[in-house]
Amino acid sequence: MKKYEVMYIIRANLDQEAIKAEVANVSNIFTTNDSKVLECKEWGLRELAYEIEHARKGYYVWMLVDATPKAISEFNRIAGYNENIIRHIVVVDGE
Repeated sequence: MKKYEVMYIIRANLDQEAIKAEVANVSNIFTTNDSKVLECKEWGLRELAYEIEHARKGYYVWMLVDATPKAISEFNRIAGYNENIIRHIVVVDGE
């Protein structure tokens, strides 16, 4: 397994319970695919650099995961069609 940095932005118009549910769902993607969430930092509501799908703000979440390729693939698949996640990126951790 490799370490990855995962960052995603959740729609700002969701309530706190829905945001917490989305964060838990993403963590669950990794834990159910034989991977570990090493760190999860919720950066909170921030101004977007540019408008995305008519949104000017988003809820940022950063994670450090020790993941299998299957877990990364599954995250990318789900984040791609989840309407509550407006952007996501996965980068191999360079440590």
